Amino acid sequence: MFDDADEREDQDYDPEPVYLESKKAAKSDIVDADDDLPSILDLAEGKMDNTRSWYVVHCYSGYENKVRHAIEQRIETMGMRDKIFDVIVPTQEEIEVKDGKRRTVERRVFPGYILVEMKMDEDSWYVVRNTPGVTGFVGMGNDPTPLRAEEVKAIIDRMESNEVKVNVTYKVGQKVRIIDGPFNDFIGTVAAIDQDKSKVRVMVNFFGRDTPVELDFLEVEKV
Repeated sequence: MFDDADEREDQDYDPEPVYLESKKAAKSDIVDADDDLPSILDLAEGKMDNTRSWYVVHCYSGYENKVRHAIEQRIETMGMRDKIFDVIVPTQEEIEVKDGKRRTVERRVFPGYILVEMKMDEDSWYVVRNTPGVTGFVGMGNDPTPLRAEEVKAIIDRMESNEVKVNVTYKVGQKVRIIDGPFNDFIGTVAAIDQDKSKVRVMVNFFGRDTPVELDFLEVEKV
């Protein structure tokens, strides 16, 4: 359901991570909010669930924080606090190695998507759907589909996890520099990457022959 996308952010909002460059959304991506407006008949026939649930909202990738702030402002100005309860941008901390330095950055788990906890009816739908930057709800056709309880729990658990993911910037076949351990400053070629164990196998020319060396992700960086 969620696809990776280029991370972009408007300069008026703090991007994640802060050193990424901003990029405007293409005008061709803009859609008419009235195209998928649910009808009163949909509500009457029970096609839309007005119980309190979490919904996935699609927005321009890189504008997640801006859209979240805009929805929160509309909740207050339009008096929707009793129908729209929370808006979150799922994120996760990652460790990145660049120029031999380690730093922790905050990455969006699902670029281009935010989560909104709300009671779905025509009014609350209209407030969220007509927020600038929102392109629609995730669901079948015009029917927004609420997340299951286990799906929400998995996302929240991932956000609250103490396990910090290591962001790997190199690929198999690329040259890397070893920055820690007995082979510090050696240049080698990535032979294999084990995401589950956070290990990388590097072929290092040692005494005139290529020798495989297994290292942690944080012990190497792309040349």
